[in-house]
Amino acid sequence: MLHRHSANLTQIINLFRQVRFHQPIDGEDMPSFDVVSEMDMHEVRNAVDQAVRELGTRFDFRGVDAKIELEEESILLTAPEEFQIGQLKDILRGKMASRNVDSRALVPGDIEGAGKVKRQRFTMAQGLDKDNARLVTKVLKDSKLKIQSQINGDKVRVTGKKRDDLQDAIAVLKNSDLSIPLQYNNFRD
Repeated sequence: MLHRHSANLTQIINLFRQVRFHQPIDGEDMPSFDVVSEMDMHEVRNAVDQAVRELGTRFDFRGVDAKIELEEESILLTAPEEFQIGQLKDILRGKMASRNVDSRALVPGDIEGAGKVKRQRFTMAQGLDKDNARLVTKVLKDSKLKIQSQINGDKVRVTGKKRDDLQDAIAVLKNSDLSIPLQYNNFRD
């Protein structure tokens, strides 16, 4: 009886030697990162506050009812004339650039006129929509790098076998002429 159990034990040991434990599944344990398009709201608030401060000190806006207001998902510019809205836009973009906030994420609305006041609302684009996510994956596929890209909601997950491939993918995206600001986060090695 003991001999029969030892034969079963050797069979079990041989089976364990043949089985590999924890094989990577669908890119698990492979280096990866996420491509996102987000705005740092704290920096946006700081840029708007700086623009409002500059607006108060500008000589050409003295005595003019012009405002820059931060709302939840948008920035509202108000001024008596259209050319002044253009000047407010330049002030805001300059302050955003100094705070390292990409102003390409601001989607301008139409200039609306209501009596003596003109208004323009800029909505802040957060996340990658489906069309832009497809555009990012197309740029990555056209680069012929040994990586995979997958759309996950409002971000694109990029995985590859080597970290160098992922760094090349980031360089390709930075050199592409996409009209959206991109950030790269959640890097896993």
